[in-house]
Amino acid sequence: MRAWIVAAAAALVLVPAASSAPSKGGCPAAWRSGWQALANRIQAPVYCPTWMPNPLDAKIGGDYIDIDSVHKDRSYLVSFLEHGDLGSGDVHVNFRGYPGRTAIPRCTTVIPNGKKTIRSTTACFADQVGTRTAHGIKATVYRVNQDADQWHILLAWHHKGSLYTVSQHVITPYTHRQVVKNLDRLLAGLVLVQPEG
Repeated sequence: MRAWIVAAAAALVLVPAASSAPSKGGCPAAWRSGWQALANRIQAPVYCPTWMPNPLDAKIGGDYIDIDSVHKDRSYLVSFLEHGDLGSGDVHVNFRGYPGRTAIPRCTTVIPNGKKTIRSTTACFADQVGTRTAHGIKATVYRVNQDADQWHILLAWHHKGSLYTVSQHVITPYTHRQVVKNLDRLLAGLVLVQPEG
């Protein structure tokens, strides 16, 4: 009985939370310093979310940070991840930015073929399936993505000559339909953070 209670409690941790509207203000105070530091580091605007799917927050350097990476070209990947316990699933959201670039980047592909490995490149975001519009942003929806966005639904948009994306992994506890709703909420709640100095 005790094991069943522990398992049930662990499973409840990643149950999708009830809907609520994204914050109407700016970048939440608890998250702002990390997003401001990122904008300052790349000397370009970044989009801070005002809402995240349960149980994630968007605190760079916090408990859910998975990747905080900036490349020499100033492109960045900020990823938040929670591995569920006892098979309850994962919640994984990525934010990317490509300052000064609007083209979809290329990703390396590696295909084992017997004793020979075939190496090539492909578009990192593919299989365009429509658009979503919110908060003055018109984003293209991609459902076949590479690298850290593999198995994610991804939204990509342009702002002043730069490409930005947000994506979420389609995996338990969230269904495909719930991930689309989550991405709509994320898109609607994005706040632009300008670099200082």
